[in-house]
Amino acid sequence: MTPSDVVPPEAVAPLIRGVAVLDRLTRAGGTLSLSALERETGLARSTVDRIAVTLERVGYVRLDGRDASLAPRVAELGNAYLSALRLPSLLAARADRLADELDESVSLAVADRDGIRFIHQATRRRTLSLSFRIGDLLPAERTAPGAVFAGEWDEEQWAQWRARRTADPTDAGFGTVPEREAREVWPTSTEAAGERGAGATVGTDIGAGASLKGGAGNGRSAGGAAGHGRRTGAEAEAGTEAGAGTGTEAGAGTEAGAGVGAEAEAGARAGLKGGAGHGRSAGGAVEAGLWVGAGGEPWGKLGDEPETRPGVTPTGGPGAAPESGAEVAAAGGPGVASGGELASPDDEFVRRVEVARRDGFAVDDQLIEPGLVAVSVPVRDGEGRVVCVASVVSHTSRHTAGGLCEVLLPRLREAVAGMEEVLRTAPEAVAGPAPAGLAGWTGASKQELGREFVESLARGLSVLTAFGEGRAELSLAEVAKVTGLPRATARRALITFRHLGLVRLGADPRDFALTPRVLSLGFPPMSRTSLARIARPHLEELSARIQEPVSLGVLAGDEVQYTARVAGRHVMSVDISVGTRLPAWATSLGRVLLADLPDERRQLGELRAFTARSVTDPRELRKVLNEVRERGFALVDEELEAGVRALAVPVRGRDGRVVAAVNAATHVARRSVDECVSALLPELLTAAGRITEELAVVSRFIRVR
Repeated sequence: MTPSDVVPPEAVAPLIRGVAVLDRLTRAGGTLSLSALERETGLARSTVDRIAVTLERVGYVRLDGRDASLAPRVAELGNAYLSALRLPSLLAARADRLADELDESVSLAVADRDGIRFIHQATRRRTLSLSFRIGDLLPAERTAPGAVFAGEWDEEQWAQWRARRTADPTDAGFGTVPEREAREVWPTSTEAAGERGAGATVGTDIGAGASLKGGAGNGRSAGGAAGHGRRTGAEAEAGTEAGAGTGTEAGAGTEAGAGVGAEAEAGARAGLKGGAGHGRSAGGAVEAGLWVGAGGEPWGKLGDEPETRPGVTPTGGPGAAPESGAEVAAAGGPGVASGGELASPDDEFVRRVEVARRDGFAVDDQLIEPGLVAVSVPVRDGEGRVVCVASVVSHTSRHTAGGLCEVLLPRLREAVAGMEEVLRTAPEAVAGPAPAGLAGWTGASKQELGREFVESLARGLSVLTAFGEGRAELSLAEVAKVTGLPRATARRALITFRHLGLVRLGADPRDFALTPRVLSLGFPPMSRTSLARIARPHLEELSARIQEPVSLGVLAGDEVQYTARVAGRHVMSVDISVGTRLPAWATSLGRVLLADLPDERRQLGELRAFTARSVTDPRELRKVLNEVRERGFALVDEELEAGVRALAVPVRGRDGRVVAAVNAATHVARRSVDECVSALLPELLTAAGRITEELAVVSRFIRVR
């Protein structure tokens, strides 16, 4: 979170501090000790403690000893933005279908100042998978969507981008991407062109006595090569300095330490030919033993003839403009600018923006990290404005950047055309009944907790949740009505959030709207959570209250699989580990899950007797399952194992269907059947209800597994 330099006098200081705590927890992956929060935020420990207590009462944080962790309900902040935006609701299903069809990850992203932020992810479940989450922020210049969005920037936005690049050249402020290595950090465009790399000079006399002195930067030459961060001479039949260990001929050179000779004019089959890609020279530098096309795209291994490869420039040359984005393949690093001058990463971004504007798509050829490739196409609304960007993301073991363009880009464009049709024909958003009194509960909490409860923080956060579908832009009066806050209080909260970049003015300057930055408040960690993680704290509390082992289970065919479990504290206790599978029909968990299914979808498997009390007659079992559905719980009394009595209740998804079940197991000597129903059932229903509520919040825009 980077607020503006001057804090408005009407801003709410406790609200700024509370947002800072949520931001730090998000950056840390969801959990930090209170001491670490003190260090990270610079706040006094007493202030951190009060904020943590308040956020716990709001439901956004859980406190466990000395640690604070984001709680599932914090996702309601991001939900407010995404529902007001409507794009995930309208387009996510099409993105998911495209991912299934291509068997590649597909994402939707929106612009967030000079970065891009994901609003939907349809990822593939593989050993080598992508780690980006909904809400993650990436620098525009290191992504394909960023090149698309930047095509619509005005001068002010370009100035903001240059200022950020000057202040943060390594991208340290973007916690979700690897920082740029020292060799990638060039002086920014705000510095004099002749001062790149500690006074480095660039010679452009290709192949004839050219010289290059690479300073602190990542040096490359048009007709030769440079060492990574070394001072390298390439003077007509001279070699390299600074221990590069490489001979050069006729002005051509190699990357430092490459250990390969190269000939400038002939092109040297052992080298790279062509474009302005990351880590490549225009006239024949050597890297990785690959031929390279016009934009740095590798087309073949050593020994291949470049003339037979698409997009290859046989003799190279500085400043050759790429023919298309596919040929550029999103060359994402230092390359060669017009006239043979070294191009910095920022210069390359400007070039890629122009290519993306011309071609209508952009490519990421390992801009974020080696191996990651993507192709992106803008999604426009009925007025022609880019509202988001759809991307297909893969890795180089499956596709090269050029391969993405050749094989997947046509289908991506078709899918985007379908998305744009959805946007053109979608009816206007209709707001449901507006919530009322969102902040009404804060007064009672203040009475209960006293000075430990920061009421201005709790009230302020309720302002963000006032927005939603059909309420994308709200006036001050509308915010006050929805939250139940006095107009003066709502106004100060809106001023604070605008200062923090979480709220902007609407189309009517009297209205306000949420910005994508709201997703930075807890949403990324929640977007990768699981049902077991959501349930775990509630299972622990349940087990502590009833002093029995408790479990969470899901249906897997004709079996129930245990996905979370808290053991009891008795000497004699039911011992089942996470991952265990048992016949669904014979367990309380399984019967709750089977009971919610229609008869034709119930898979029972082999009905063999485990004990003398096991129900194995199909007709009798069907009757039992119907009774479970009617009364809302299942009790299995010594049917799976003698002496074990278990009671289970359902956990429901947003659509009301049963997605999991929670149970408690006991020995028959500890509780009778009546005691199970009277003592355990209410506790189970309470725990399952809380899990259901949190699942509904998290799963609104996230696929919870």
